[in-house]
Amino acid sequence: MRSSMSGWRLPAAMVGLLAGLALATPQAQADKVFGWVERATIEPWGVAVKAKLDSGALTSSLDAREIESFERDGEEWVRFRLKLEDTASGEAFSEELELPLYRDLRVRGAGGRDERPVVLMKVCLGDTIYEEQFSLRDREEMNYPLLLGRRTLSHLGLLDVRETFLQRPDCNEESPLLEHEPDELSEGHDD
Repeated sequence: MRSSMSGWRLPAAMVGLLAGLALATPQAQADKVFGWVERATIEPWGVAVKAKLDSGALTSSLDAREIESFERDGEEWVRFRLKLEDTASGEAFSEELELPLYRDLRVRGAGGRDERPVVLMKVCLGDTIYEEQFSLRDREEMNYPLLLGRRTLSHLGLLDVRETFLQRPDCNEESPLLEHEPDELSEGHDD
């Protein structure tokens, strides 16, 4: 009888389920299952976008243009332009925003090191609005204008890495709001 488990292999479906369970926290909505790509809306405008749910990223990222930092009343702020295509209507959406800087993010990637501003914004997934940290980056060349990292995924529920579009954004004024709370995930480098 072998005591080693090195010869065991889990079926792909079980690996996906276990990956989702690993991301779920007591706060997560265990009855909901999300695919690796979902429809989401950027709030409060309700702009529909495709979001990639990426367990390899710690912080979520949003497509932003013309990003500049400035000071207001002794505090650091960020001015940027959202320039998105609403996937529900096909219409272009463009809005200049000014938000307080939540923190700076240092990212290591294939292109070297990059520093990005992080702001708090709201996104609707399923029937819940989540206030989350979003690093701002020009994602025009990316397939998805919105990437949801582990900080956001830890609140959602289960992630089925084999499926897409399992939840439909359906938020309104009565939708529950899950506000940002400082988390225990590392504030260090995002990889």
